[in-house]
Amino acid sequence: MHRCLIILSCLLAGCATYQPRPISPEKTAAEFDTRSLTNEDLRAFLETNHVALPAPGDAWDIKQLTLAALYYQPALAEARAHWAAVEATKITAGQRPNPTVGFTPTYDTTTPPPWILGVTWDIPIETAGKRGKRIAQAEHLSEAAKWDFVGAAWQVRSHVRAALLNLYAARETESLLARQEMAQSNVVRLLEGQLAAGAVSSYEVTQARVTLGTTRLARQDAIGQSAQARVQLAGALGLPLQALDGIEFSFAGLDEFPKDLTAPEVRRDAILDRADVRGALADYAASQSALQLEIARQYPDLHLGPGYELDQTDNKWSLGVSLDLPILNHNQGPVAEAEANRAAAAAHFLTIQTTAIAEIDSALAGYNAALQKSATIKSLLENMRKQMDSVRARAQAGEAEPLALASAEAEYAAGSQSQLDAQIKVQGALGQLEDAVQSPLTLPPETIRAAQNNLSKTNK
Repeated sequence: MHRCLIILSCLLAGCATYQPRPISPEKTAAEFDTRSLTNEDLRAFLETNHVALPAPGDAWDIKQLTLAALYYQPALAEARAHWAAVEATKITAGQRPNPTVGFTPTYDTTTPPPWILGVTWDIPIETAGKRGKRIAQAEHLSEAAKWDFVGAAWQVRSHVRAALLNLYAARETESLLARQEMAQSNVVRLLEGQLAAGAVSSYEVTQARVTLGTTRLARQDAIGQSAQARVQLAGALGLPLQALDGIEFSFAGLDEFPKDLTAPEVRRDAILDRADVRGALADYAASQSALQLEIARQYPDLHLGPGYELDQTDNKWSLGVSLDLPILNHNQGPVAEAEANRAAAAAHFLTIQTTAIAEIDSALAGYNAALQKSATIKSLLENMRKQMDSVRARAQAGEAEPLALASAEAEYAAGSQSQLDAQIKVQGALGQLEDAVQSPLTLPPETIRAAQNNLSKTNK
């Protein structure tokens, strides 16, 4: 009995034990409120990925903000956890079936000693390479989960860029509207003076006041949009809103329009290498392995059954072999299901790839159209600037009324707002194009590696 206990203890020594990890909503909410952009662990994460944390007072650029989002964003942590869970199935797929042992004591009342002690074993032997096919299927599913994770990283970066662009648009709009409001105030002031002198009608003054009031309302809307954009940016980063207090942001690059993403080779690579396309391809490979596995299961596994029996004083050894007889079915059902699943996976891949092509073409057309419109507005604004400079020179020479200059300045301020709107549309179209092509030109491989390597610090 003592030896049996020792053997049993050795067999159980490698078993895993359950460790409870309860979730407290109150605790997680409190921990979320402590997140910040000055966290030392975040600093270490950025430095590990060769990016320096901005010094106090310096602005955060898109690359630093993207890494901060990769560090904090719970959506990415969820995608990473899903990948880890699928990765663990490779362990399950590689496991070999355990043998079993049976103890069959028998009591014989006719011949002493009465007890006959018997031990039997069942040693399963898998056939037709089933284990290798299970491993191949698990590896393909893990590959698909990895590409889902890469796609999630793209989404994180996309949301950060969109939020930063919205914040830039709101701030620039508010600044331009402030200038426009000042110019229109001058127009109203001068018209009121002319009204008092009887040079203009009250209708003209009223029109100018309405225009001024409309501009003030638009400026108030821009201030509210700026506050909303801060909330959006905090959400994209996975941070509480107060974490952005006192933080400056760099909008460098938002006035640039790269041409590389329109290159035919970039579009061709995107059709082949987008995360969702690669993930769908891995899912199809997994369906192939699943079909191979079900076909292999048509062949029964062997079961070796050696046994020993102490019959009174006689030692009796036996060796049994058993296997399932494929008489009533040949695993036709699971094979048919696997074939149907493979066909569905192939159709899904074609759908994903076709959708990717359509998204790329649509985003490229939108980007080019926005570029053309921006160029037209830029040319128009340049002419408005020349006109304003001309009126200013004439006013300084006493050849033009101050009202003409104030009106020209108001028109130029309104034109500047139109140019900003066009620029924001171009940048929005560029963001859609970046998401469509998922090119290393916009999200380099080292950024993806940073997201993959951030396994334990996400929730700090």
